[in-house]
Amino acid sequence: MKSPFKEDIVKGKVALLTGGGSGVGYEIALQLGKHGASIAIMGRRKNVLDSAVAALRSQGISAIGFEGDVRKRQDAIRVLESTVKYFGRLDILVNAAAGNFLVPAEDLTPNGFRTVIDIDAVGTFTMCHEALKYLKKGGPGKDPFSGGIIINISATLHYTATWYQIHVSAAKAAVDSVTRSLALEWGTDYDIRVNGIAPGPIEDTAGLSKLGPDELVGKARSMPLFKFGEKWDIAMAALYLTSDAG
Repeated sequence: MKSPFKEDIVKGKVALLTGGGSGVGYEIALQLGKHGASIAIMGRRKNVLDSAVAALRSQGISAIGFEGDVRKRQDAIRVLESTVKYFGRLDILVNAAAGNFLVPAEDLTPNGFRTVIDIDAVGTFTMCHEALKYLKKGGPGKDPFSGGIIINISATLHYTATWYQIHVSAAKAAVDSVTRSLALEWGTDYDIRVNGIAPGPIEDTAGLSKLGPDELVGKARSMPLFKFGEKWDIAMAALYLTSDAG
């Protein structure tokens, strides 16, 4: 699909994406890179990172991967420092790392609940917190585009209620709250733009293939005018929000 944006709309910017090796995170990395940004991706699986970086570079994108776990503060610090050392700056942080699995609440252990909270909610805050010193280039009264940009990837599970997703729903509700609070505080103090994107069911992702019951997915596909979202849709939203247009 053809992008509605100019090909150099984020030229010169440096973006770090957690969970950028696959799924929605990779598509955001790809589209930011295609539109001029340099890309660093962070993930726990070296083979996934290596494959993603190779794919990005094959498109002519300046890209590098760093192994790291968003649950570990020292990993966050190391990856952020390495990104800035490699590219010389950081302009955009996209928090797309997430954990999920289907489980009835009565069968979910406190440790399983905590694991998802740690990845999605605590991990998002940790990355934002450690990235602040690199992103707060602006300040009140300065160029409104001088501060950095944060995008937190959420979900729609918690807006009502979703079967067997109590852990993820709680985690994403926390991500939404963190996003609003940081947008208020860091937008006021440092001109940092903090936004969230909450995808619904997205085609060709683990979230749909592993978490969407075949019966419901098949029934949805048969509905008139129905379509699942695509990774490209989310990437375009991220591109808009990371550009000066946003």
